[in-house]
Amino acid sequence: MLLTFLAQAQPAAPPSAGGGIGFFVPMILIFVMMYFVMIRPQKKRQVEQQRLVNSLKTGDRVVTNAGIHGLISNVKDTTVIVKVADNVKIEMEKSAVTTVFKPEAAKS
Repeated sequence: MLLTFLAQAQPAAPPSAGGGIGFFVPMILIFVMMYFVMIRPQKKRQVEQQRLVNSLKTGDRVVTNAGIHGLISNVKDTTVIVKVADNVKIEMEKSAVTTVFKPEAAKS
């Protein structure tokens, strides 16, 4: 009976030659997907934020990342002075500004 089982056993398949490359293809595809889903949109947001910071000027109505609404009264190298009420001015980093209201949007 033991000979019957041994006769029915199939020989082991030889290892495939391309087994190493088959492992790297899914990893490369995962990296490409992560680039388009995570890295590229983040870089786009950073470029847009930098463009916004570079275009700040006196008289712009802005909102900061802390939710403070105000009017820029002075622009320095790395900071802006924002007027938030009568006789109340705050000096903050330019990077804290998240939104600049357009003149036509500020009127309505």
